[in-house]
Amino acid sequence: MKQRETSLNSPLNGHQQHMDDASDEHIPSSFETPLREDAFEMDDELKMELIEKHFREIMYILGLDLSDDSLSGTPRRVAKMFVKEIFSGLNPKNKPQVTLFENKYRYNEMLVEKDITFYSFCEHHFVPIWGKAHVAYISSGKVIGLSKLNRIVQYYARRPQVQERMTVQIAKELKEVLETEDVAVLLDAKHMCVAARGVQDTTSSTVTAYYGGRFKNEATKQEFLKYLSPIGE
Repeated sequence: MKQRETSLNSPLNGHQQHMDDASDEHIPSSFETPLREDAFEMDDELKMELIEKHFREIMYILGLDLSDDSLSGTPRRVAKMFVKEIFSGLNPKNKPQVTLFENKYRYNEMLVEKDITFYSFCEHHFVPIWGKAHVAYISSGKVIGLSKLNRIVQYYARRPQVQERMTVQIAKELKEVLETEDVAVLLDAKHMCVAARGVQDTTSSTVTAYYGGRFKNEATKQEFLKYLSPIGE
């Protein structure tokens, strides 16, 4: 991890300095989203009411005129967006319901769903992460509807995230619902916290991958990666 010298006169204590450094390096603390035990005791309406109140205060502190027609409804819109849309994946009640079907066609080769567009938010700065997810599995005798693969990706994207964690969460979910270790997940994403602040690099992207079961075999892994290339290459 990158180390930074800390002055004795620094307004940050050692712990806060370490946390700032860690967040700039995008290191996940674990592969479970950090949630309090009482995270879902409050209903959505109350959450939106409180977020609206506090976001209004943030806008006021920034010096914005909340009596302006363009800004007056913003706190409520932001609150609704947080709870009902971009962070809806925090709530287990929004987890996709998956039904398994018998693999009647006896299709025993790799199934790849590529170029699944997702939008998430960096948990360190609450700015967007966006990109493509590519997932694959080899049936153990059961299959799921293709749209469920997309929905699983979207569910784990719709929460404050670290890309490494999101990759593993999607893979673990696929292994559980498909009842197989033979899954692969690859995410290729851009991070607004890199593009719009800090180093301000607008061209780089971050790639993370998970390979389980037969996908750890180099030939199987290369077959999966080959399918991600444009047709004809």
